[in-house]
Amino acid sequence: MPNIPSAAPPPITAPPLDGHAEGVSNDEFRAAMSRLASGVVLVTAFEPPLAADGPKGEDVGMTATAFLSVSLDPPLVLVSLRTGSRMDDLLDEQPLWAVSVLSESQRHIAGRFAMKGRISDRLLFEDIPYVRGEATGAPLVGGALATLECRTEKSVVAGDHTLVIGRVLTASLPSAEGGPLMYFRGRYRQLG
Repeated sequence: MPNIPSAAPPPITAPPLDGHAEGVSNDEFRAAMSRLASGVVLVTAFEPPLAADGPKGEDVGMTATAFLSVSLDPPLVLVSLRTGSRMDDLLDEQPLWAVSVLSESQRHIAGRFAMKGRISDRLLFEDIPYVRGEATGAPLVGGALATLECRTEKSVVAGDHTLVIGRVLTASLPSAEGGPLMYFRGRYRQLG
């Protein structure tokens, strides 16, 4: 004779659409997600001058750990940007940007662009070797494990971040040595 439950299971209710699910705090969520190791990239773009006769344009960069491949055909990637950040505002205005996949020896670059509020934007790229991408005009960091140039296909606001999906226009594999720079439990790490 089959085992038939005597009472229906309790109904599953969805958490409210705004705010946190019941019982999950910012600190708990952040701690749980810090256990997910991720690669570290530098997202860059060129901010054109406001006027032809004004000051020249400026390079903008941002360290990101929320970056992933979305599709092979067409080649799409996704990066998560804090809504209202300079990079979010810039990519809302102009669609061309680049990604440099940082190597384990480039921890200083990741740290520099993660602390932008403490360093003048004009000094961020000082003494960092890079070439300007042909498809985007964005800086491509020398010594990176890989570089991608992208054009925004779609942006989606998700909570306090904007998910930017980009079509990969170019991909290159410079002759960088070593493994990837990783981020785990609030610290930069390397494999091994």
